[in-house]
This record gives sequence, C-alpha cells and structure tokens, in this order.
Amino acid sequence: MASQPNAVKEKLIDDEEVLQAVVLADSFNKRFRPLTARKPRCLLPICNALLLDWTFESLALAGVQEVFVICRSHASQVKEAIKESKWSKPASGMKIVPIMTSRETYSPGDAMRDIYTRGLVTTDFVLVMGDLVSNIRIDEVVRVHKERRKTNKDAIMTMVVKESGAAHRSRARGESSMFVVDPQTSECLHYESITGYPSTKIAEIPREILTEHPEVEIRNDLIDCAIDVCSVEVPSLFQDNFDYLDIRRDFVRGVLTSDLLMKNIHLYVAKDGYAARVQDTRSYDSISKDILSRWTFPLVPDDNYPGGHVYEHLRGNRYIAKDGTVLLARTCKIGTNTLIGSSTTVSENVHITSSVIGQNCTIGAGTTIDNSYIFDHTVIGPNCKIQKSIVGSDCTIHENTQMPNGCLVGDSVALGPDVVLSPFERLSVKRLKVTPETSDSSDDDSDLESVEENQASILGNLNLGKDSNALLWPRGSPDEEDDVEDVENYRNQRFMRIASASDEDTDSQYGGRSASVLSDASAPSDTADFSDNAEKEFQAEVKQSLDRAFAEGHSVDNAAVELKTLRMASNVSLTRVREAVISAIVERIPIVQSGAAQQRKDISSMIDRWGSLIDKIGGVNAIETICLLQAHCATSLRMPLFGQILVALYQDDIVDEDDVRAWHILPVSKGEDRKPGTETDNFKKCWLIGTHMLKQFDDQDSDDSNKASEDEVDT
Repeated sequence: MASQPNAVKEKLIDDEEVLQAVVLADSFNKRFRPLTARKPRCLLPICNALLLDWTFESLALAGVQEVFVICRSHASQVKEAIKESKWSKPASGMKIVPIMTSRETYSPGDAMRDIYTRGLVTTDFVLVMGDLVSNIRIDEVVRVHKERRKTNKDAIMTMVVKESGAAHRSRARGESSMFVVDPQTSECLHYESITGYPSTKIAEIPREILTEHPEVEIRNDLIDCAIDVCSVEVPSLFQDNFDYLDIRRDFVRGVLTSDLLMKNIHLYVAKDGYAARVQDTRSYDSISKDILSRWTFPLVPDDNYPGGHVYEHLRGNRYIAKDGTVLLARTCKIGTNTLIGSSTTVSENVHITSSVIGQNCTIGAGTTIDNSYIFDHTVIGPNCKIQKSIVGSDCTIHENTQMPNGCLVGDSVALGPDVVLSPFERLSVKRLKVTPETSDSSDDDSDLESVEENQASILGNLNLGKDSNALLWPRGSPDEEDDVEDVENYRNQRFMRIASASDEDTDSQYGGRSASVLSDASAPSDTADFSDNAEKEFQAEVKQSLDRAFAEGHSVDNAAVELKTLRMASNVSLTRVREAVISAIVERIPIVQSGAAQQRKDISSMIDRWGSLIDKIGGVNAIETICLLQAHCATSLRMPLFGQILVALYQDDIVDEDDVRAWHILPVSKGEDRKPGTETDNFKKCWLIGTHMLKQFDDQDSDDSNKASEDEVDT
C-alpha cells in the first residue's frame, strides 16, 4: 500500500514538469550569403513572417512552456526581434529566454557544450533549429520518449522523421539521411549521412547489427525533421566528446558506433503533419510553396499565421493582405500560389506567378516575377524580369533589369537600369562600419572585405548599372583546397541552391516541380528494367489488395500501408504503385449511360473516398498523377471520363492549377512522338480537354482581378 502514495506523488511531479525547448538560432553555415551578411537566417522572412516566429509557433502548438534561444552572431538582433514579438507578452503562454553564447561557438556541438556549462536544461527537452516550419504535435513525441525512458534509461534521444518519396520537393538534395531501424522498437541502429557530392552510393552497415537483430529496416525514404526530444544528459555527452560538432554526423553516429557509451537513440516516424527545415535556398523555395499550398495547415497565411497580419485566401491559393491596402492594377495578372503583403502596389501588365511579395513593395508596369521572393520595402522598376530568385528588403531594382534563375540579392542593394545578370549571381552592398550595435555581425565582414578588394576582377566587363551600389560576389569554383568530404564543399552546395541544376535536370519537364521523368506516358523510364513477369505479378497483387480495400471498406491509411509494404517487398518504384492505384480507382468508376449528372456524382463519390490514396503511398507528385491518368484513360474505355476525373482531383486538392498547366506543356501530354492511331488521338483529346480547363482558370483569374480592382475603387 505504501507504494501507491509514491506513485501518485511521482505522477504529480511528472505532470508539473515544465516542457523546455532549446532553439539553436545560428545556422553555422553560409548557404544564404549575402542575404545573411547583416542578419541571421532565423530572422529572414518566409511567406512574410520571420522564420524564428514559425519555429516558436511550432513549439507553441506542442505546449512548450520555456524556450532557450541560443544565439551567437547577430545576437542583439535576435534579442530585439523576440522583445518586439507577441512571444514577449505574458499571454503568449511561453517564456522565451535569449542566451548569447561565447564567440568561440562555431558549431551545434559547441552550442550544446555551452548549454551544459550554463546548466540550462533540467529535464527532457525539445531541441530544434531556428529555421523550423512544423505543425507536428511534438508533445506526443515527448510522451512517447518519456514512456520509453521509464523502462530504458539509456534511451537518450528520439529523432522525429517523416516519410517521403525520393522526388518530394522538401527532401534535401545536398544532404539527406539513411537510417537502419529495428522495426519492433523503433531504435536507430545505424546512421549514414547522404551527400549529393561526392555521391553516396554505398552504405556500410556493421555486421553485428545484422547478427544481433533478426529484422531491420534500411530507410532512405525519411525526411529528417531536425526535431529531437533529448534527455537531460545529452549536453553532457557533448561536453565529454569535443569532437562532436554536428548533431547528426558526429553525435548520433558517434553514440551509435561507441562501444563505451551504451546509449540508445530512437526514431519517431510522424504519420501526420508537416515538418521541414529551411536549411538552404532550395528548401526555402520548397517550404514556401508548401506553406502556400496549405501543407502546413493550420499554420497558413489566413489562419494561425505567425506574422501578425492577416491574409485573405482566394481560389488557386492566392493570398492578399486583408487590410485593404494592396493596390492591384486592372491589367495585372496574379497567378496561383502567390502571396502579396500589405501596402504593396502592383502596376499595369504585371505578371506574378508562384511568388511571395513582401509588405510596402512596388512592382513596376510590365514586370514579370516568376517563382521568386521579394522582401519588404523593395521597389521593382518597370519591365523587369525576375525568375526563381530572392531579393532582399529595401532594394531598388531599376527598369529593364533581368534576374534569371538562382540569383540572391542582399538587403539595400540598388541594381540597374538595363542590366542582365547571369544565373546564380549574388549581390550585396558594401560593409557597414563596425559599431557596438553591429559588432556581433562581423563574422561575414571578412567575406565582404574579400569581395570588395577583388571587385574589379569579379566584375570583369559586367556593368551593374549607373544607379547601382551593388557588389558582385564571386561565383566560386572547385579548387585544390576544397574539402570534398565536407558537406559544405562547392560541388555539393550546387544541390542546395534555389533553381539548382539538380532541380532543372529533373523538374524542367514538370514546370519546376520535383518529379520523375516520363519517356512515355504509359511506360515510365525508371521502370524500364522491370521484367514483364515481375510486373504482371506486382500488378496482380496490387489489384487484389485494392479490391479488398474497396470491397471491405478499409481506411485510406490502412490501404496505403499495405501498398507500401507490397512495394518494398517487390522493390518497385513509386511511379508503378501510383500507376496501379490510379488505374484501380478509374476502373472502379462505372460508365453511366443515363446522364452526365449521375456520372459526375459517381466520379465525385469515388475520388472523395479514395483519391487521397494516390498521395498517401508517398512521394506526392501531382503532375505525374495527371500524366498517368491521361495514359490510362487514353488506352481504355474510360477515355470519356478523363476531364471529369481531372476536375474531381482538382476539387479535392489532389492536383492544383499549376500542376495542370505544367502537365499541359509537356510534349507527352500532346501525344508527341507516338505512332499515329486511336490511342494517340485520345492523348490529343485529353490535351484539348486540358486546354479548355485552363481557359476556365484564366477566365476565373480575370474575374477575380476585376473584382479586386472594383473593390479598390469602392474603398
């Protein structure tokens, strides 16, 4: 009986524990230069809200009560941003304490050692970087971690990961992870860092892992969310091992390979929710698009928005500041997946597509902005063209300036007029004079100093315009001193840039979205070596699995799990699984002879019930979905249903307008390079149906623009 009061007491103590989090505000790399020459990455805006605010919002969702923000460079700016934010108010529900670490903190490992020295954490805590965008319920991960700790005190860390396909746009190209996991306990048995260059093709798994564990999973399909639930002893392990610099490559790998520590690290595979790090400009672009596409719900611009201002959500994922201060000319065209901040003016004949425009910006007449990001208080002159680039705050881009793929323009830059940049150029202004207020940002001054000293040779014959104050940064090139084993080596950094070559190689045929390349709509190239017998066997098993799911009313999640298991057992690509799912769904729709209304009802009912399965199998790839739908309909009796099925997929947000447009421009969508015949004619008919659908989109855009203009006149 005596044990019962103790148990109650222990439960009360556990319930009263404050959930702590540690945010590493420094990125410890220079992937965003020169945008981060005068501010830390965590204070860059994404969808017009500071990255640090997105991180705090993610922690608030999990019920975190106390947050330590570890900052080194630009620490005064971080402190000021926290002080001026809603998080400093008592009603925020979180106590945020900025901690300025020592000047000798050059890595996450150094920061963890400083946490230990200061004695900041007193219980299990959440560890994240200051560039996290997430809606995952971290409190559930904490609960699982603490339950495990009750029976296994050596379980010191739980890493949050998310399933994804190889072509997922938020999946890192320059640096990803391979995990060897015990499927029964979720214990991580081995970890490998995967780099783009040098390309990682072979992973060496210690023999003893396979000997001691009768069943293991080798997972290369997981996005590392960089959310860790750590026991209080984790900082002390960094203190004991000064060669632990990176949390994954050094600490996790070191713990798993140590014969002395005898500690365990586990994975938590998040089934629901969204989480990703803005770890380079490529992921900045991907995560921005994910926010605009509402994958981060409820953290979206029109609801639970961290930025402190409100947006109106219009059809096609267009977001316009709701305060009525945005001025849109009647002849401007605002495309899908676009956000425009308050007090911004968009002039005549401007085309903006899949982009974010900050607050208090001016966009000159005839300018085109495509898949780009313009920060606050920036003026873009007339007849400019900006494509897949990032332009900082307080910039002035004069008329007739062209900025092609991958350009980065730092704050306060003036450029032009009549300048044509090359792809992937970087520009900034000269160094600030070092004052007490700017002394904490001097780390990048050595880079700026070098750029200034060598500006003549860097510029060559390029003229940045008579009104320019810009410094052109060197393009960089491989040299003998470049350490190819370092993840930050020049060749590997190419995979981390917005509009990087790795994207263009795989995305150009899909309008900028990550996707596998189809050599023929009915025969994906990545399965060319798939034998006929294996293919028939796989298709038969998929059909049987889906027939059971349809007949027995399984949940979409259960059906997806069964298909994933089948895919792993058969070692086939996601394209083949998606193709089989689409075929099964389409064939399940009855052809109605009695009337169009009933046909639409049957299609809508089927897509509402099972359409989400197309994406649940992993690797969301909407453009490929349309290609495979076209291929199936064009080669079957379901040809008359193509248009109605495509509309149903659009209405259920399985495909969006940009996906339809990207599919429509593919040569394969028009039936090109196919032999003449009925099937080729059907491909062309599907393409014409798409043409009609796009015309309806354009008409709707025109109506929306006219309505917005009328509202401005009324105001």
